[in-house]
Amino acid sequence: MRIVRGDESDRATTQALFEVVRAADEADDPLGPPWSLRRLRGWLENPVEPAETWICGDETPGSVQGWYYLFLPERENLDRAYVNLTVHPAARRRGIGTALLRHAAGRAAGAGRSVLGSGALQDSAGAAFGVRVGATPGLVEARRVQVLGKLPAGRVAFLREQAARAAAGYSLVAWDGRIPEQYLAGYVDVGNAMADAPHEAGQEPWVWDVDRVREQMDNRERQDRRVYTLAALHDASGEMAAVTAVEADQDNPGWGYQLITAVTRKHRGHRLGMLVKTAMLDWLAVEEPALERIMTGNAAVNQYMIAINEELGYELLPPLAQSYELPVADALG
Repeated sequence: MRIVRGDESDRATTQALFEVVRAADEADDPLGPPWSLRRLRGWLENPVEPAETWICGDETPGSVQGWYYLFLPERENLDRAYVNLTVHPAARRRGIGTALLRHAAGRAAGAGRSVLGSGALQDSAGAAFGVRVGATPGLVEARRVQVLGKLPAGRVAFLREQAARAAAGYSLVAWDGRIPEQYLAGYVDVGNAMADAPHEAGQEPWVWDVDRVREQMDNRERQDRRVYTLAALHDASGEMAAVTAVEADQDNPGWGYQLITAVTRKHRGHRLGMLVKTAMLDWLAVEEPALERIMTGNAAVNQYMIAINEELGYELLPPLAQSYELPVADALG
């Protein structure tokens, strides 16, 4: 058993990592969305903050039995490292996960981190592994899927009309790709409104500024991601009040992924969340005609956003996702 640094720019390596992830998902999440090689390569080759890839294999060149991706935040949460660890189903129960976790803890300790964060689907091999190593469970995320073909005729139009009446005095703007310069400051305000969304105890929410938004846009371009964004502006003040964004999976065009949906505190109570999400559906029907399903996830305690999604026909996708934390020192032991 050898653990070596992965070369994220090597296409054969990322193909092998993808095969492990795909096999694990077929075993652990058969109802979930298919993995995209393009999206995986984008994340590995262009991380938003410092990250490392480490691979466990045998003596066979190119073999991958398991691997982890270690994310080392450099702005918030400087006491933490986040690890995504995957072992091929055929190689489980051989100590590979334990070896990878210990190795990741060593890397985290070397970077001055004291806490490892991760996540797994409930009742999966990953969840059992978390219990075995003594990780503490945190937030539960409820995954939901909107099957567009199941929406009753006229449902989106009805909900959009209702929301528009409640949101009198607001106008919609939309863009694909980069955020127009005139909207950057407003987008920062909406991004920072996410700070009051449910998050792990002791975990700091991201703090957005214009430079960070520009970095994110640059990163998305390098990752070759197709993202649609729609915002509501307050007519009287010009303030950006709400934003929603959806990413279209270019490898699997039947699938999309809900990214941010947020409303600033000052402008809540006008059904702006519903307005931007229904307007997004109308836009995607034109721009992404092959789209069939949109995946989203919300903390199980986020009843406001869950209520909106259920009105829009989102259905619970089992199993739930569970976050975990483990002191680095315990993982090293």
